[in-house]
Amino acid sequence: MSRALTRLAIAVAATLAACSGASGQAVVPQPAKPVELGLYLGKWYELARYDMVFERGCEGVTAEYALKPDGMVRVLNTCRKGAPGGPVTTAEGKARVVPDSAGAKLKVSFFGPFYADYWVLDRADDYSWAIVGEPTRKYLWILSRDATPGAEATAALVARTAALGYDTGRLHMTQQPPAP
Repeated sequence: MSRALTRLAIAVAATLAACSGASGQAVVPQPAKPVELGLYLGKWYELARYDMVFERGCEGVTAEYALKPDGMVRVLNTCRKGAPGGPVTTAEGKARVVPDSAGAKLKVSFFGPFYADYWVLDRADDYSWAIVGEPTRKYLWILSRDATPGAEATAALVARTAALGYDTGRLHMTQQPPAP
């Protein structure tokens, strides 16, 4: 084996070891940075996601976060069924920041008293993108403030997602309407 291939094999092995616990289970990535809620609020465009039943057939997906008077966060998810210009459906929920999480872990509810984990695993320093998941790795979203950030930026976000230990082969790349 050549030196370059040996170094690559060692790097891959080290990465796999870092992503595994003593039991061989994948280590859940913890948020990389604190999140200042005021900077996270606003509109986000979904660039990619793990496709789940509640988003099946959705394109042109956006999420909007706004602070409510009671301190909770209003969550408004918008989906265009079937195509970026398809009919609009929305789902409204609420979220709260988990104490002692540096603002990076939230609990989100769309169904009454039932809350799910929503962790901002990584984000840009300027809040132009975010990678969101949760402890089981069942859900994943790549979000951007720009509906169409370009191929290079999208590829970098997918690579960062892979570095966090997520299977990027499962990603559904969300189609967004073209910029006006």
